[in-house]
Amino acid sequence: MFYEKKTIIVSMKAMNNKKNVEHDFSKGSMIRNILSMAVPVTIAQAVQLLYNLVDRVYLGHIGQGADQALTGVGLVFPIISIVSAFTQLYSGGGAPLMSIARGAGEEEKALKLENVSFVLLILTGVVLMGVFYIFMKPILYLLGASDATYPVAASYLQIYLLGTLFIMISSGMNLFINAQGFGTMGMMTVCIGAVLNLFLDPLFIFVWKLGVRGAAIATVLSQMAGCMWVLWFLTGKKVQYPLQRKYMKLKDRKMILSILGLGLSGFIMCVTNSLSQIACNATLARWGGDLYVGAMTILNSVREIFNLAANGVAEGAKPVLGYNFGAKEYERVRKGIFVTCGMILSYMVLAWLTVHFFPSFLVGFFTSDKALAEIAAPALKLFFAGFFMMGFMFCGQATFVGLGFPKQAIFFSLLRKVVIVVPLTILLPYFMGVEGVFVAEPVSNYIGGIASFGTMLLTVMPILLGKKQKI
Repeated sequence: MFYEKKTIIVSMKAMNNKKNVEHDFSKGSMIRNILSMAVPVTIAQAVQLLYNLVDRVYLGHIGQGADQALTGVGLVFPIISIVSAFTQLYSGGGAPLMSIARGAGEEEKALKLENVSFVLLILTGVVLMGVFYIFMKPILYLLGASDATYPVAASYLQIYLLGTLFIMISSGMNLFINAQGFGTMGMMTVCIGAVLNLFLDPLFIFVWKLGVRGAAIATVLSQMAGCMWVLWFLTGKKVQYPLQRKYMKLKDRKMILSILGLGLSGFIMCVTNSLSQIACNATLARWGGDLYVGAMTILNSVREIFNLAANGVAEGAKPVLGYNFGAKEYERVRKGIFVTCGMILSYMVLAWLTVHFFPSFLVGFFTSDKALAEIAAPALKLFFAGFFMMGFMFCGQATFVGLGFPKQAIFFSLLRKVVIVVPLTILLPYFMGVEGVFVAEPVSNYIGGIASFGTMLLTVMPILLGKKQKI
């Protein structure tokens, strides 16, 4: 039996030898390797963002009731964040570990990591869908819904939840496509769904006059298409590490814990985003009313747009950094970290300047309601005041996750939102009025960014220089 297992592994290595050379990140320019992944990942994330942004843009221009539609969809954001959190828990942990295993030549381990993560995504998706359906009403009121906005939020969420499994599989397993070096194929996953959503949204919202429910239907159908593409590719012949039933067993407790340990940082980041949105919506509803909750929906939308390229570079860098770390190419890892940081920080400064000088222009994309725009434009400038400092957080977290440093990644995921944003969101309005909610974000960017980047320099760099062992 040992001989048979050894033969399978040797055959697998021989079969993938040519493919591994093609996707060997330990060769060639680090800048080119990172960009080869970052560009398609960024495009993919831009298209992914269309799923929700197209909904908001169309709903923001439906005329009467547009403000309630935007507010209602905004109330669902924390729930969407929780679904994303569990997706990150498994794929955000499994995919970087898979990259490290690839670099170290551990073929079977890489296969197991992918397949175990797939099973965890499916099981959790079923549970989440059931829980949110059962407790929908109390959850939405907890998130800041009023009697006026609850029906809108509920009508969107009832349909959106039907696509929970599609969302988790398409988003989660797409990271494993990227981890194998197929950045362009990963880009296609979300391009297919988003282009479909772009055409379906106006049909369901305006032509068939389904409003918010139509937006949800279009999104679910689009994500179903993306899910089918992922499953087709990961069970095909071109992929290096396919989905295989014999590896879909949750028996390796150590492997599951390693996936959860590294993925916990991404999970916490999504959950804390949800927590901060809950705190923002509830505080804004109390100090400003439904119109301010609608303004926060616009602010979050603009932030998602401008986070896009930075997050794309960070995500594109993770498999490259992880592969080289597994291959013990530490000099290349160091170079990759500084290349990644330089690209992210340069972009973040330009993004901040754009928001600072053109806030009204950006707000105009999301609403034609004059009263809402007058609140959102100045709030946007305040909200983005420390945006460029967030670049340091992206750099630190990309390094910690890509190289498999779960403790540091988890700590800084908690620090920015739980320790800083949420308490300040609740407390500052007592001293600054409703503007205090928007000030909490830049304060957290300064503190979190400096702390994350500084810790990365003090903990990771000595290891890469051979001055100490990994902790």
